[in-house]
Amino acid sequence: HVQLVESGGGSVQAGGSLRLSCAVIRYTYTDGCLAWFRQAPGKEREWVANVRTLDFDRDTRYEVSVRGRFLISQDKDNGTLYLQMDRLQVEDTAMYYCAARKESICGGAYRQSDYYFWGQGTQVTVS
Repeated sequence: HVQLVESGGGSVQAGGSLRLSCAVIRYTYTDGCLAWFRQAPGKEREWVANVRTLDFDRDTRYEVSVRGRFLISQDKDNGTLYLQMDRLQVEDTAMYYCAARKESICGGAYRQSDYYFWGQGTQVTVS
């Protein structure tokens, strides 16, 4: 079965950077969609960014508040999903989750219910 395993979270000062990784295991959809979500304490889980696997990092979308600061990409060789986060803000503090669809369409896929596979999350704290 598909497994998603996040890593790379931690504590950082505002203005700093972190790179999250998600090992994507047994995801055999060559034309699929991978995403990052986040959930802050007391808030609902929200979509951050997604990428269509067929095009790797060429077909990407970002939530408005992270556009220009975060970069989603996928390693072509091993399929690992990344989220490079620069100029981090206190408001970026959250548990970050990797997610995957069964479908290839990434456009409009912004809801939790659009994604079938989920990782356990990695904590990012910005102070």
